[in-house]
Amino acid sequence: MSMKERPKYKKIIDAAVEVIAENGFHQAQVSRIAKKAGVADGTIYLYFKNKDDLLISLFREKMGHFIEKIQHEIASKDSVTEKLRAMVAMHFGQLAADKNLAVVTQLELRQTNRNLRLKVNEALKGYLVVIDSIIEQGKREGVFGETIDVRLARQMIFGTLDETVTNWVMNDHKYDLKALAQPVTDLLIGGLSTRS
Repeated sequence: MSMKERPKYKKIIDAAVEVIAENGFHQAQVSRIAKKAGVADGTIYLYFKNKDDLLISLFREKMGHFIEKIQHEIASKDSVTEKLRAMVAMHFGQLAADKNLAVVTQLELRQTNRNLRLKVNEALKGYLVVIDSIIEQGKREGVFGETIDVRLARQMIFGTLDETVTNWVMNDHKYDLKALAQPVTDLLIGGLSTRS
């Protein structure tokens, strides 16, 4: 059984999400994470080198599941617009379902040091590949403009999703994030469409 398959590893990751969301990364004490996970303080260090390593692992683990769910969902869709709609709905839905994770990904990661953010950004690459594949399919099929720059379109899509979720988190989840999936997707499709 690999370390990531061990129940304690998963408990520590989940506890870290909760404690970091409640206290902020810099104030999140390893002892609080251990207590929340129901393990001894020293157990944390059997799985993670330090708190930075725990944050990086947390993001890799959670982002890995996030990407897998999105890939699974869009694999069953044929049209590029269906894939984009599914991706946006899954993005908003997964974060709406885990408000603590939304706080950690949208706020706490931005407040960490540059080296830590660079390591965390590595975990995002898989998601950006998914977005690129949707854009490239749309260009091939003539749904999106053939002159659209894939990198720029990716930044537009990811940035729109990211900023929408950040705004939702900053407003203490006062509105239905999932309800924004349709209008946000319509906006993105309109911007990328050959008809615009």
